[in-house]
Amino acid sequence: MPYSHHSHSGQFCRHASGVLEDIVLEAIRKGFEIYGLTEHVPRYRPEDLYPEEAEVQVEDLSDQFDAFLDEAHRLKVRYASQITVLVGCETDNITAIDLDQLYSLLQRSRGRIEYIVGSIHHVSGIPIDFDVGTFNKALAHQPGQSEHEQMENLLCSYFEAQFQLLERFHPEIIGHIDLCRLYNPDLGLKDYPRAWTLLGRNISYAIAYGALFEVNAAAFRKDWNTAYPAEDVLKVILQNGGKLALSDDSHGPHAVGLNYHRSLEYLRRQGVSELWYLQVSKTLNKAGRCIQPVKAPDEWWNHLFWKKQSFP
Repeated sequence: MPYSHHSHSGQFCRHASGVLEDIVLEAIRKGFEIYGLTEHVPRYRPEDLYPEEAEVQVEDLSDQFDAFLDEAHRLKVRYASQITVLVGCETDNITAIDLDQLYSLLQRSRGRIEYIVGSIHHVSGIPIDFDVGTFNKALAHQPGQSEHEQMENLLCSYFEAQFQLLERFHPEIIGHIDLCRLYNPDLGLKDYPRAWTLLGRNISYAIAYGALFEVNAAAFRKDWNTAYPAEDVLKVILQNGGKLALSDDSHGPHAVGLNYHRSLEYLRRQGVSELWYLQVSKTLNKAGRCIQPVKAPDEWWNHLFWKKQSFP
């Protein structure tokens, strides 16, 4: 469908490329009707900076995010006749500091952050999606007498951090829910009963307050054969009545709509008949934000968007 709820640009994210306006222009060129701009919220401790941010001060990240909001809203107005731009943010939960600061950010940016992509990228304060070596460092940091025990503890920590985020902020989009197995795409979460139970709890909680679960095409460029979430998690979401929304998680103009055709094929194989998207609304949702989920037209796979051009 011509919707995406999750994206980044090199202008406001060091591991992405391109400027924000070029992201929007490429989305227009590709035929998107709704496109979400969701740069990462700031981090607040020097030890949480990434290697590419060596010369950055943590204070700079807050200024950078404010500049993102300014530019995103400028683009929202400028291109309103060609595309609906949604302005959101992508979260993390490294420590309790991040949640407290996110609350403060939402308060002072009230109305300018239209929705939240609720994502986790760290376990035990260590990034789990930076590279394999850093993931293994996070794994080794977990207690346990075996790698299986350590993996289960990592997964449990991931899902507990996710639940804290869901409880406190009710994000409208659940971001790449199973990113915890990025470097282990064939990892069977059911083989880790405690983690599987926590995941089920999180899914049920998110469904209860009305969240959308993103089908994130970025997994394909990470050498997955599925989008996030993989089949086992997708089935739990669907069996419990969860609602799905598309995202490309682009990190530059080149990745706008990247692998969307593979997301289409994946969802069709899984028999997914409904998709949803976010729309600004005059009605407050449960989180107190003016945005609501809307069901996409029936037979979404027949939309002209899919036939208009071939996606890379």
